[in-house]
Amino acid sequence: MKALLVALNAKYIHTNLAVYSLKKYASKYDEHVEVAEYTINNQMDMIVHDIYERKPDVLLFSCYVWNIESVKDVAETICKVLPHTDIWMGGPEVSYEQEDFFEKLPWIKGIMLGEGEETFLRLMEYYCEKKGSLNEINGICFREEGEIVTGMPGELPEMDDLPFVYDNLEPFDNKILYYESSRGCPFRCSYCMSSIDKTVRFRSMERVKRELSFFLEKEVRQVKFIDRTFNIRKERTMEILEFLKEHDNGITNFHFEVAGDLITREEIELLNQLRPGYVQMEIGVQTTNEETLAEINRKMDFNRIIEVVEQLKKPNNIHLHLDLIAGLPKENLTSFIHSFNEVYRLKPHELQLGFLKVLKGSKMHQNALEYGLIYGDKAPYEVLETKWLSFEEIIRLKGVEEMLEVYYNSGLFPHTIAYLESFFSGAFELYDSLADYYKKHHLMEQKHTRITRYEILLHFMEEIDGIALDEAKQILLLDLYLRENLKTRPEFAGENEKYKEATQKFYREYSVLMKGKNFHVEPFGIDVLQLMKDGRICRKKCMILFDYEERHAVSRMAEVKECVWE
Repeated sequence: MKALLVALNAKYIHTNLAVYSLKKYASKYDEHVEVAEYTINNQMDMIVHDIYERKPDVLLFSCYVWNIESVKDVAETICKVLPHTDIWMGGPEVSYEQEDFFEKLPWIKGIMLGEGEETFLRLMEYYCEKKGSLNEINGICFREEGEIVTGMPGELPEMDDLPFVYDNLEPFDNKILYYESSRGCPFRCSYCMSSIDKTVRFRSMERVKRELSFFLEKEVRQVKFIDRTFNIRKERTMEILEFLKEHDNGITNFHFEVAGDLITREEIELLNQLRPGYVQMEIGVQTTNEETLAEINRKMDFNRIIEVVEQLKKPNNIHLHLDLIAGLPKENLTSFIHSFNEVYRLKPHELQLGFLKVLKGSKMHQNALEYGLIYGDKAPYEVLETKWLSFEEIIRLKGVEEMLEVYYNSGLFPHTIAYLESFFSGAFELYDSLADYYKKHHLMEQKHTRITRYEILLHFMEEIDGIALDEAKQILLLDLYLRENLKTRPEFAGENEKYKEATQKFYREYSVLMKGKNFHVEPFGIDVLQLMKDGRICRKKCMILFDYEERHAVSRMAEVKECVWE
């Protein structure tokens, strides 16, 4: 008997912790269980061919809102060529409204509900030992003689009973590793599936430290904690952060999702001492509208978040990622613009503008009619319209989202964007205007190279009253060379004969000093170091050396030094 656990990940660098956890938990049947990971970008035929060649007797798909449509396509085809294979599905996307899934997917054998480790173990006993019946297994829903049978809720194992799946790192080479030290969420946000969890369970600190030591000893590149709220317990948070500080290997990066307003002064002091790039923190703000926060059962002190973010930013050693959600109840366009500008003012390294997903099983799904929620019938069930936000306004926000990704979250244009902000009443208006410019010139539907994005931004600035284009070009050139040593000089930079001879001289001199290093020297007519320090533009001739061997661990910008001029 062979069981195949299948994961369709969003990207190649991702891995699916769930399927490996199921396999390891049922290790007594290890010889009967295989794991297959693909991505939603793989051709469906390739996935189907590979599964077919493995000839599983039981096929189990890991299902999420972002992969369910791909899973359906693959499973619907595979059932035709492997008609005697039992197909099961599990995961958050199929744990609710099972009858609907059985009606739409008549070829599936059953669904695993909720946490799956114990349930999968019982299924393997049933299939491998021909022991008992499906009726005796908790945590499943299955079809029997045309009827849908739902068993008792599955058992929740102790967190320390859950296996550590990374003993052998070979399957995870060049991938982000996911780790959970807790399950469940203490909050009840109505748009989130975690609001259904009633308790938070923790892995023991002894286990956590032992497993973190493994990542550090093996010099794993990145570990993402998938705990819903990493900092829910101050003492526990401090103990883990202290441990990481003491055992820093200079290589590994850890990512945490945190409640920003719960971060304490002691935690901030400790975080400020960590190596630049050691930690990334993701803070879900979602909205600053208090009426909306109350409606979605979310408690948040935004004033405290402002204080926390400002204090965490000072040493510039932690990558800060903040989230907003458009389409929440009781938030119209004016309110959302206010939320956007308020959060943007904090200047995180990344600001994600997401759109409400109306997830099955969530309170938001239950209240859809009351909120006038219109959303897509297929996953990810993204909002199209609400009582407070029209579809036209959603389209407008989509344009802002695209521009935010390209010109802010990429980190490629920090000084140019900061310069541009002074010509607009708020950050939203800047990205909204950029989106309008893209639409006006039919640029949204085109693919653009990195250098083209700079050129488009320059053409956009040409249409703004009051902009000094000579200064704008130099700021744009600064941003360009901070991230990339171009082989070909960009057209907008021109060839200034006055500086050409001096530049060549510096290359000759610094090539000796920086033999074998990746660097670039560039003349400027503005004080680049002053601009980078406080945003002020001062006229000054200077020659700047960009050292690409020395990049900032968080921003990835080259180190800059001023060379002696003439």
